[in-house]
Amino acid sequence: MNLDIYHDERQGRFCAVIDGAEAYLSYGKTDEHTLDFRRTFVPEELRGRRLAEQLVRHGFEYAKAHGHRVIPTCPYVQRLVAGDPDLEALTTI
Repeated sequence: MNLDIYHDERQGRFCAVIDGAEAYLSYGKTDEHTLDFRRTFVPEELRGRRLAEQLVRHGFEYAKAHGHRVIPTCPYVQRLVAGDPDLEALTTI
């Protein structure tokens, strides 16, 4: 499934709405060059479609395009980073 992901900068989220339900990756800025990926959330009825992975990868693409580093606080983000050297290269760990 290819998601239509939008950036809600005011709330610090990358979001996708599917069938009226919202999945998101929330983040906070720790400084002008660092994003802390804090939480991924996918409603139960949407799980199993790799939505969280797409949101996280989108977040990393945004970070890379804007010269940011990422703190992978969210456990899901940590697991994804551990298996992907390209993502790991953008983290602060």
